Amino acid sequence: MSESDPIWAEDGSAEAVARHMARVIAAHPQVVIAVPGGSTPLPIFEKLVDRGIDWSGVTLMLGDDRIVEHGHAASNQAKLEGAFCATEARIVALEEGMEVPDLDLLCLGMGEDGHIASLFPKMEAGDVPGRKVIRTRPVPLPLDAPFPRLSMNMEALTEAPREIILVIRGKQKKRVLEDAIAGRSTMPVATLIARAICPITIYWSPE
Repeated sequence: MSESDPIWAEDGSAEAVARHMARVIAAHPQVVIAVPGGSTPLPIFEKLVDRGIDWSGVTLMLGDDRIVEHGHAASNQAKLEGAFCATEARIVALEEGMEVPDLDLLCLGMGEDGHIASLFPKMEAGDVPGRKVIRTRPVPLPLDAPFPRLSMNMEALTEAPREIILVIRGKQKKRVLEDAIAGRSTMPVATLIARAICPITIYWSPE
């Protein structure tokens, strides 16, 4: 297991996640935060932008993204830039092979198959040493997002952050995560929990 067992937050709402992220930002004059893609973090982003945060020292980046044109509807980078376009936050785009910096906070989602970022139970990916961004390809490609990906590798996800929060929604994902914590799973999220060297807080809500 990790240095300490994951902690389940009492309040799993988007507002609670935004409060947590705001506390991290307030604690550091220069802060680097990695966030998930998809639709789950968008309400969190909206609440963060409305909090009157000083964004001048904040760097934001994704933990993973689809390899598509920037203007494509599936581009998480475009969604991230759009969400924070009215702030002074610095937005860093992922590039294959780039070194992952020290992260003050890593925010992750999780799929029902136990994948985190774009590290899937079955995938094609290069074996790159160090805290790197790698190219991955889920096997099979999801019908709703049939694209290769860029993702922080497991070394980056477990060694770069000072703190991790997992944001999950729904009872099925809760069961998957509980199996991972109990050591009854070999899914990527189980590897993350076993190898992480920082605190992990879980924000779960039924929907």
